[in-house]
Amino acid sequence: MLSTRTPPDEAWVDVAVPCPSARLPGVSMAGFRHRAPAAVDIAMVAHPSVTLLVDLSEGEGVVYETRGRHERGSVVVGLLPGDLRATGRGVGECLQIRLEPVVAAALFGASAELSGTVVALEDVWGRDAGRAEDRLRAAASWDERFTIAVNILGRRLGAHSPVDPQVAHIWRRTLTSRGRVRVDGLADEVGWSRKRLWSRFRSQLGITPKRAARLVRFDHAAHLLAAGHAAARVATESGYVDQSHLHREVTTFAGLTPTALAVAPWLAIDDVAWPASSPTQRHAKSGEHIPDLR
Repeated sequence: MLSTRTPPDEAWVDVAVPCPSARLPGVSMAGFRHRAPAAVDIAMVAHPSVTLLVDLSEGEGVVYETRGRHERGSVVVGLLPGDLRATGRGVGECLQIRLEPVVAAALFGASAELSGTVVALEDVWGRDAGRAEDRLRAAASWDERFTIAVNILGRRLGAHSPVDPQVAHIWRRTLTSRGRVRVDGLADEVGWSRKRLWSRFRSQLGITPKRAARLVRFDHAAHLLAAGHAAARVATESGYVDQSHLHREVTTFAGLTPTALAVAPWLAIDDVAWPASSPTQRHAKSGEHIPDLR
């Protein structure tokens, strides 16, 4: 999920989404093309997924900065990457792939190694990263790119040991409950002790069960704020104690106030690129130049 502090005009951004046949379970994709005449400085907001950003731009590409580190080009963004910014200028294209942590573990190995970090895709996939970029960049359409991406990911799924079925179940329960679950109750569901649940979940997904629930709940609240709901109502519907609690969590995960997060233009685009993940189904207004390019 992307938000901006110094946002580009939405008319400079086109979004392409894949047809249902070009999808994998636990994987969401969208293609972005921006035509910003000036430099763009984008703050990336925490999202309950491991994010693969394949830079398909010609020339310098996008630079990602977090915690004093810089990465250029295609990257893998782990859960909770901290204050992450992306900068670039001119015409650029990017394929953004969201991976549920359970799927990310099957693709990259133990997600604990990626949590809180941003690493170059080449560091994870070696030379295969460059080959994937070349194939995607040479494709004639976004439809072709989505098909290529599905084939690449499909071949790599299962390259590493899958997470425990109990861990996968707990992650799914966390998502479907929108983060409103109790760790003790989840442990009882899978027949584990709280200590074992905490240990296995964190080692395999790179995040504690409680932190995962907070992240999922924040994501739900962020979409409600972007849909225009009042902060007090969002706090109640999302399960926060009060509006102050919501404010603290939004500041923790996004570095923004609820008011600032509500007007972030990339959250509006989020509904177009990933409508099924949003609590509200809003549509791009006529003339916004955010087409569905299926």
